[in-house]
Amino acid sequence: MSDDIADAGFEEIEHTADWSLHVWAPDLAGLLEQAAKGMADLSGIKTKDEERVNRTIKVESTDAEGLLVNFLSELLHLMDEEGLVFDSFDLLVAENVVKATMEGSPIAERKKEIKAVTYHNLKIEKKSNRLEAEIVFDV
Repeated sequence: MSDDIADAGFEEIEHTADWSLHVWAPDLAGLLEQAAKGMADLSGIKTKDEERVNRTIKVESTDAEGLLVNFLSELLHLMDEEGLVFDSFDLLVAENVVKATMEGSPIAERKKEIKAVTYHNLKIEKKSNRLEAEIVFDV
């Protein structure tokens, strides 16, 4: 991937059995946000035109990869159990903890279901002036 692409983003990667997402951002907070937005995009989510909702979550892990998996898993839980998806994030990453204040909407339609976020080949790497990761989702 060349350095002339946007500072942060995500793109779907072809994968034989599961779904895979390549994410990049200048820092870990940005990487988590792009991964969350990418996961919602992969699911084909459409939101209801209702009042916006706010949530605050806190996740912990022993490393950055664990923070990524735990953060996305918590968002997946909120999709499944409360029917909510978030598109606005204020993330505070300190040590091995992420505190996220988020804003989103109820889900009107979800075209594809993600069962779980996996650790398969997951490694957050520093490349040039950004962090990059490939995330595999179990479908």
